Amino acid sequence: MKRASFDSELPHQSSFSGSRFSPAKRMATYLSLLLLGAGMGVGGVYIAGSPPMLTRTPGTSALAQNNENSQENSTPAIAAPTNFVSEVVNRVGPAVVRIDASRTVRTQVPEMFDDPFFRRFFGDAIPSSPERQIQRGVGSGFIVSANGQILTNAHVVDGADRVTVTLKDGRTLTGKVLGTDDLTDVAVVKVEAENLPTVKLGDSNALQVGEWAIAIGNPLGLDNTVTTGIISGTGRNSSQIGVGDKRVNFIQTDAAINPGNSGGPLLNAKGEVVGINTAIIRGAQGLGFAIPIDRAMQIAEQLIAKGKVEHAYLGIQMAEITPELKQTLQENEGLTINADQGVLIVRVVRNSPAARAGLRAGDVIQTINGQSVSTPSQVQDTVEKTAVGNELSIAVERDGRTVNLNARVGVFPTRQAQG
Repeated sequence: MKRASFDSELPHQSSFSGSRFSPAKRMATYLSLLLLGAGMGVGGVYIAGSPPMLTRTPGTSALAQNNENSQENSTPAIAAPTNFVSEVVNRVGPAVVRIDASRTVRTQVPEMFDDPFFRRFFGDAIPSSPERQIQRGVGSGFIVSANGQILTNAHVVDGADRVTVTLKDGRTLTGKVLGTDDLTDVAVVKVEAENLPTVKLGDSNALQVGEWAIAIGNPLGLDNTVTTGIISGTGRNSSQIGVGDKRVNFIQTDAAINPGNSGGPLLNAKGEVVGINTAIIRGAQGLGFAIPIDRAMQIAEQLIAKGKVEHAYLGIQMAEITPELKQTLQENEGLTINADQGVLIVRVVRNSPAARAGLRAGDVIQTINGQSVSTPSQVQDTVEKTAVGNELSIAVERDGRTVNLNARVGVFPTRQAQG
């Protein structure tokens, strides 16, 4: 049985690839194994019938003379192909930055420490007020405008009191967070500078599986690290990769993405940014995910203009109808679903646009605006593309008959993780 999902589905086994904020007392240990291989070849010269006799000539050795003679009969050298990765890195690298973020948190004193018993024996050794701790994280970003606008992930800078940006040339600048959007994990940071190097943006909608992929970032604090791979897949919805609370259809790549890569660019062979490196599947190798740059720029433009993003919101919990789901509902809930396909409404959020439109738990969504839908991600995409305030025409199956309803799309509630 597939898990139920909201307009924004809930995460399970993925982890973001940026070094998140972590308590000061927590320590991570990373072990790198560098294996170097070196080979040496030794060539000998021997004249048959007599021992070798070497005569020194100014500036020329016998070995060199013999090598010159042998070159006349050697095969021509094969020209090495152009290394497009190096060209891309040299061109784009200066526009990729390291982002260090820190925030101050208050650690609450456990209630038992206020007990007179503890006070009697430990006295002033027990803190009487919350302690402050500084949490630090590191991630990546890339410059999209010469006057200092930088794209990164929201989880890299979310809640930060202080943000510093380090350029490839070594300069360190203070960053200001213009805005973050948790639903897409996109953020924009601004530094005060002019004539900065910028990236060139590509077309993520035109990506083909099998294309080259190049990732640049600061994994584990190792600045300007480059990894390569291919585009392994496109259109991976958030529930597929275990971050169902995000409204993104991700790019999948096998280019290595590690903690600290978050916010860095995913590039094509032309050196164009096609995505923002964002997430990895915990415990798996070769499964990295990036936010398509077209989607990221839509969000970034709103963050730059207004400091926030207004996402469309319907307010339903959904599940895709499958034979397994129908059987489970029949056996456990006594609920009979006649439809063989469609999206089952599991729950309607109180006072939501869906509730006001008359949608009910148990309804099966068949079409939206005349288009058939069969998965929760299709419903979510349709809602997301609808401007706030506009209406959706929704046809549902209810008690064996078709019911047509109109729902006016609302604004996604702030800090609400459902719907």
